[in-house]
Amino acid sequence: MKIAVTYENGEVFQHFGHTSEFKIYEVNGKDIVSSEVVGTNGSGHGALAGLLSDMSIDVLICGGIGAGAQNALAAAGIKLYGGASGSADAAVKSFLDGDLNYDPNVHCDHHDHGEDHDCGSHGCGGSGCH
Repeated sequence: MKIAVTYENGEVFQHFGHTSEFKIYEVNGKDIVSSEVVGTNGSGHGALAGLLSDMSIDVLICGGIGAGAQNALAAAGIKLYGGASGSADAAVKSFLDGDLNYDPNVHCDHHDHGEDHDCGSHGCGGSGCH
């Protein structure tokens, strides 16, 4: 299995669509066989799902993520664990142990919404925004 984590300075990066790197883990059962940090080559939002699909990623662990990206990942057959935070390595170990702290309903966590903000204007799904 291959797991990708949005990555910045050892931590789970909190905005999927703006991540410039993923840390990719190759796992066998509950063991991490290898890991490497790969750049996104400037890809953003929906294109990132295609990039992950091209790398044969099975699971994505990330922070905030919008509905459009969630739909693209689902269409690519990539299982999403959003709303994660902290150390990327620790998140993968927690996932493998079955106790990853994530939010299955994560939407739009990465924005500081103003009073006049309309979530529908950028496709983050509206529900769960704050």
